[in-house]
Amino acid sequence: MTAPHPHYDRLIARARELPPATCAIAHPCDETSLGSALEAARMGLLQPILVGPQRKIHEVAQACGMDLNGIEIVDAPHSHAAAAMAVERVRCGQAALLMKGSLHTDELMHEVVARDTGLRTGRRISHVFIMDVPSYPEPLFITDAAINIFPDLATKADIIRNVIELHLGLGLGTPRVAILSAVEQVMPTIPGTIEAAALCKMADRGQIAGGILDGPLALDNAISPQAAEVKGIVSPVAGRAQVLVVPDLEAGNMLAKNLTFLAGADAAGVVLGARVPIILTSRADSARSRLASCAVAMIYAHHLARVAPIQ
Repeated sequence: MTAPHPHYDRLIARARELPPATCAIAHPCDETSLGSALEAARMGLLQPILVGPQRKIHEVAQACGMDLNGIEIVDAPHSHAAAAMAVERVRCGQAALLMKGSLHTDELMHEVVARDTGLRTGRRISHVFIMDVPSYPEPLFITDAAINIFPDLATKADIIRNVIELHLGLGLGTPRVAILSAVEQVMPTIPGTIEAAALCKMADRGQIAGGILDGPLALDNAISPQAAEVKGIVSPVAGRAQVLVVPDLEAGNMLAKNLTFLAGADAAGVVLGARVPIILTSRADSARSRLASCAVAMIYAHHLARVAPIQ
């Protein structure tokens, strides 16, 4: 029987061929976050550094029958301190990855974007869902559905640069990038279509490099060859998109959850544009999604170590 999510299987298998990456996990104080970190360590994906209240971490491990032997624990009094200390481990070069534990995303990202003590670069930070959709022939990247609420043109350009570099860094080749809107024509009454056209021209002029862009495209003619043919759209991207750039966070979040809960997809997630990849997991994620998030971040961290990091 064919595996329902073969794309993740391939990513995880590839990650296991690489040395584990040291990862600072901020406040892993529930069964899901601690278990995810330890399972990733068991599979050789991560070498975890657990940053949080040491007593609470041990209590969770004991209650859930988890073995902490050989795992480094950095004691922090509470989640805010854990986020700050985990970020500091990355800043000091003691960790190549950062992972969210059982604290709110905003709490961790507040420390990541702190001007003097965070992990900012000159690039806008953005989030990518790497979707394993059973009915789609390739991994489907959706961005940004978690960080930038209403991105302007400059932010969208960075969102696209981030996702292109991830796609290339994972060894998946030059990505076909669809910039989504409700329609495929440029319409002055729909500002997102104008921005999509501008982004494509920026790519033509070399301001966005490494991917093949087209837009505006509606979702149907971005992922369905039949829909693109019916609409008469001739493009290397239309009907074959590997990356979907959404107009805003709400649209991206609804699209990703639609695929997850109605199409049986799994959704791995990673934050880009900081000094290191950041693993964001949710309690609603499947175990395979959490492992795939670790695998994606780990492969990309190894890629960044070989090339010039984002400044």
